[in-house]
Amino acid sequence: MDSRAALITGGSSGIGLAIARALGQDGYGITLSARRPDKLEEAAKGLADEGIDVNAVAANVTEEDDIKGVVDSHRERFGRLDVLVNNAGIGIGAPVADTPTKKLDIQLDVNLRGVYITARECIPLLKEAGAEHGKALMLNTASIAGKHGQGWLAAYSATKFGVVGLSQALHKELSGDGIQVTAICPGFVDTAMTDWVQGVEREDMIQPQDIAEGVRFLLRTSRACIVPEIQFIRPGDDTL
Repeated sequence: MDSRAALITGGSSGIGLAIARALGQDGYGITLSARRPDKLEEAAKGLADEGIDVNAVAANVTEEDDIKGVVDSHRERFGRLDVLVNNAGIGIGAPVADTPTKKLDIQLDVNLRGVYITARECIPLLKEAGAEHGKALMLNTASIAGKHGQGWLAAYSATKFGVVGLSQALHKELSGDGIQVTAICPGFVDTAMTDWVQGVEREDMIQPQDIAEGVRFLLRTSRACIVPEIQFIRPGDDTL
């Protein structure tokens, strides 16, 4: 495989870091982005110590200029983009009646607006890769909560339903350009975002590496095979 490159938001831990490691092991250059510089640098150093070519760029996806800065840095470092992983996300649990507007807005900004703007800014580079080899990939992290509305997580569910819908729309816009757009919809994954979960042991949760293997699968299918969505669920469970 010729040298290829991926850009991953929300990449300092959990799902994003697992995908970064898998793609790096497969020869991709990696731009890793996250909000907290200290945590990001620690993650990037770990990847670099494994021999992965990694470019770390701290950014807050609620800030349009930050997103543009990440894409510009990626373009300058690697000159191409074959895989975009829109993984930055936040979930704040509370009943609708008790949710302040500020907590609604931050979830809308990170989980949906940030995905939209990052996708928009990366489309030109993805189109170049799609024209070259017909299998550029945009992966948008949704949730099983984006398939089945969840009480106490109404705002989060709404944003993740939005990510699924956005992914479907982007598929219609971009599939003719050699770009596959896939929404991933996992249930409980063993990450910091599920620290609040009670009644499900860590070893019984989906592992971040499971999601990373799903990305590998997507990239190994032919250009004639489009996978618009993958749900990852635990045995016997079709909701969170």
